[in-house]
Amino acid sequence: MARVSTYLNFSRNTEEAFNYYKSIFGGEFGGMGISRFGDIPQQEDMPKMAEEDKNLVMHIELEILGGHVLMASDAPESMGHKVIIGNNFHIAIAPDTKAETTKLFNALSAGGIVTMELQDMFWGAFYGSCTDKFGVNWMFNCEEKN
Repeated sequence: MARVSTYLNFSRNTEEAFNYYKSIFGGEFGGMGISRFGDIPQQEDMPKMAEEDKNLVMHIELEILGGHVLMASDAPESMGHKVIIGNNFHIAIAPDTKAETTKLFNALSAGGIVTMELQDMFWGAFYGSCTDKFGVNWMFNCEEKN
């Protein structure tokens, strides 16, 4: 089912932040709980991950109010990220089909910057990201069931 969420990036304290949010909003972490960078299957073309980054949060989500889901990831500099207030959040959309995902991605990235081309990912989704021409960050994650 399609949904829109807010996706946050933290330097190295996502787990601390989300335990704080959980203490305020209650509930349990959704999806598969806390996914860690050490859980990523190693690919040949991927650089070796620093040992100190393996326990960082790759993905976490928590429903806060009215069905809105807050999601997040650590974005360590050792992986080429630099979290700066302003680039630390995305509007995350999960369309129902790859066709709809591609249409929205192409429209929102026109005149902007594609930060990751749409592609099939190891977690089973069709994923990509961009910054639109107004500087808004977007993530697309389609888990179309064939």
